[in-house]
Amino acid sequence: MIPVLQPASTSMRRTLPGGLPLRVVLGCLLVAWIAAPMVPVLLWSIAGQWRAPAVLPSSYSLQGFADLATADTARAAVSSLSLGLGVAVIATPLGYVGVLAVRALPSLPGRFVEFVLLVPLAIPPFALVMGVNVALLRLYVSPTLGVILVLVVTALPYTAFMFRSALASYDHQFEEVARSLGASPGQAARHVRYPLLASAAARAFFLAFLVGWGDYITTLLIGGGQLRTLPLLLGSAASTTGNEQLTAALSVAIIIPPLILLAGLTLPTARKRRQ
Repeated sequence: MIPVLQPASTSMRRTLPGGLPLRVVLGCLLVAWIAAPMVPVLLWSIAGQWRAPAVLPSSYSLQGFADLATADTARAAVSSLSLGLGVAVIATPLGYVGVLAVRALPSLPGRFVEFVLLVPLAIPPFALVMGVNVALLRLYVSPTLGVILVLVVTALPYTAFMFRSALASYDHQFEEVARSLGASPGQAARHVRYPLLASAAARAFFLAFLVGWGDYITTLLIGGGQLRTLPLLLGSAASTTGNEQLTAALSVAIIIPPLILLAGLTLPTARKRRQ
């Protein structure tokens, strides 16, 4: 589960700038800053007619969502879901293994491996895809497999960072206690380490899923049109005029599943804290 932020301590609150009213205002502005871009998308998705300079639509309709009920959209949704899950399933354990390798190696080689794990963050996705695309074609790698492999590389820094942060505060004495009570190394890992790293694994899985779920450039260039996902349908709809409602409905369809997944990972922990 994704842990929620701990309440600020009394001493921390004293060091925060401004009084309570200022903090409330800043918090509201932050929420508005995040939510504001979604308002026009939601309005367009249900706008029957919306012509300038009107501030709001003159009529409302759910036709955009009704138009999504097609076999093509369903196949694209399945492809996006499969791509996101495939990337997450591969990148999450790889990130964990990579961080273990960093911790096991001496300082200089460890830093080099850590640098390699973070390199994809410094490379623009378009440049990475254009360099790999030719190699995958020459190796006769299928488009779907090629997209997954490249996106795993893109997701690896996020999963590695999650496990790196978790292992930095991980206390190995728990495993040593389990070993002193007769547990084997495998049993100590299964019953002590993995449960304690479950939150980091959930965060890493979620971030890797987002990389696959929302990708456009890699799927377009390496997929070669054989892999149709929801972002590709969205790009196709947005490239033509008169499809504003369908484009907005597709945007909502792409946004909702990750929000549900995030809520599923976050809310149980928040409920547990209240209990």
